[in-house]
Amino acid sequence: MLRAEPLLRIQLLMLASETQDAALALARFGVFNPAPSTLDALEESPAAAYREAWLEAESRLAKLVEQCGEPRPLQLPENAEAPVLADLQELNRWLKGAWNSCLASHESEAQVEEALGRLDALEETLNKLERLNVDLAHLLRQDSLLAVHIGSVPSTAVKRVTEALSMTGHLVSSFDQVGEQVFAVIAGPRARHEEVHGLLAQAGWREMPVPEELRTHPQAARAWLEQERARLKAESGAECQVMDGLREQFGPRLYEARLRLALARPLAEAAVVGVRGQGGLAALSGWIPRQKLDTLREMLEARFQGRYMLNQRAPVSSEVAEVPSLVRYPAWLEPFVPLVKSYGVPRYGEFDPALPFAITYLLLFGAMFGDIGHGAVILLLAAALYRRLGTMAWVGIAAGAVSMLFGLLYGSIFGYEDIIEPLWLSPLHDPIHVLTIAVAFGVGFIVFTLLVNARNRFIAGQVGEALFDSTGLAGLVFYLGAVGSVVSFAGAADLGWPAGLMAGAGILMVTGFKWVEARAGLGERILVTFIETLETGINLFANTLSFMRVAAFSLNHVALALAIFTLANGLGTAGHWFTIVLGNVVIIVLEGGIVAIQALRLMYYEGFSRFFSGDGTEFMPLRLSPERAKS
Repeated sequence: MLRAEPLLRIQLLMLASETQDAALALARFGVFNPAPSTLDALEESPAAAYREAWLEAESRLAKLVEQCGEPRPLQLPENAEAPVLADLQELNRWLKGAWNSCLASHESEAQVEEALGRLDALEETLNKLERLNVDLAHLLRQDSLLAVHIGSVPSTAVKRVTEALSMTGHLVSSFDQVGEQVFAVIAGPRARHEEVHGLLAQAGWREMPVPEELRTHPQAARAWLEQERARLKAESGAECQVMDGLREQFGPRLYEARLRLALARPLAEAAVVGVRGQGGLAALSGWIPRQKLDTLREMLEARFQGRYMLNQRAPVSSEVAEVPSLVRYPAWLEPFVPLVKSYGVPRYGEFDPALPFAITYLLLFGAMFGDIGHGAVILLLAAALYRRLGTMAWVGIAAGAVSMLFGLLYGSIFGYEDIIEPLWLSPLHDPIHVLTIAVAFGVGFIVFTLLVNARNRFIAGQVGEALFDSTGLAGLVFYLGAVGSVVSFAGAADLGWPAGLMAGAGILMVTGFKWVEARAGLGERILVTFIETLETGINLFANTLSFMRVAAFSLNHVALALAIFTLANGLGTAGHWFTIVLGNVVIIVLEGGIVAIQALRLMYYEGFSRFFSGDGTEFMPLRLSPERAKS
């Protein structure tokens, strides 16, 4: 649970003609992660053409399923075999023809829909022009001495426009009003058209374009619209019948195509990282869990009956960075895994921080946001939004529950500190104690991260860094000695010279290691060693003080509640309770979000950055499933 499963590198050699069946068998096996082949003698890529044909067919199938439809769930027979390259190419040709048929019908239907949309726009314009009750073809003649404008103007400008245009010999006749816009017809001498145009522009006039289809009497235009709409609906019905016929014609074959492409997917995906071959021989390489080796042998023997060769070995130190990481988490821990992986994926063999992250994150959140009422609201909200949030809702439920637990320990419910007695302490009445506990927690957390980092370095073969680096055991010795000296100086314990001796020994080991690692000239070496040694002490000290924000936010929580109560007490009964409710909502939303981010920041920057590389590769096995086949 805290580290990746041990993996083996396997090399499966088989006949090139059985490559697709081998990939399908490994996909059914479910825990084979493809990887590039290490056999230099195999120079060919026998699966490249197979993948190209699969990609082309998959693209056409997706379009066909979207346009022509094939909604049945896919059932993959257990004894089904993967198609060979010739089958894929034949299937691709059929899909191309089927797509062309569906595309032609779909384009015709789209044209009908576009024409119906244009009719809707014409009808909307006609609804305004019908009130004129004149033949627009005569009204809008270009060779007439009378210039006519049809459009709209703001209602506040109608009187001003009417008066101004009357001086130029133009008449204004309103025929409709929608909101603040008045629709009108303006008619006058064409010789003064430019003068009128400038005046209308200043008044906010909007010209209404009259399409050619409506340049007739409105009654005739209405009749034409109805006839055209009926014709297009009949044409749309005919196209729907064509599409239904195509669905009936292609449906069974589309299901078969989906099935065959789903069975071909494993080899097409394995070809991405490389299926190598030479002549009639092909090789599939990848990683499997060590405990699954015997199961894999049994499966291959049952399927190929000796027509294969399987080689396996453990990963060597030079390829650890390339080995995928397979970590299995219990169900209750899985909701926290995305928060860890948002920082990075653990390397193979590296300590997986999911479990300590979940525990520490919840403790930090509860300590900073301890309140029975506020925690209950978060818990109930997360539970109510479970369908939308998915498994992440469990993080909210757990955070709310821990917040309620700390609320009991602090004696706080919806900001009230005097309703119940605290089971532990009250941040309001004992802030120094809270600060001390927060710093002590930070010390313990940093000690844990230094130990984990030393372990990770040792596993990776970096023994020097594990023993003598500032984030290794030497840094830990210095840190413990420095903490002991501070505690002794504060009078909390008499650690005196042993603590000072530990700190001195630790910093000397770190300094010596930095000196050896700094391969440069004498002056530069001294400067680099001094700066990096000084940085060790400063970083550890700063990281420890960062945990004071845990106490600061727990006190801030109380302070916000007191501020709300102070405001509420100065108001009447209705205002008092309104302020209490609104203030608690603000605390839950605003401070709750800030505390969630701060707890995450402490985990990322004071924890993960010290021991977690986060640059690993996630184990991605070949799989075969109906859901994936439909995608």
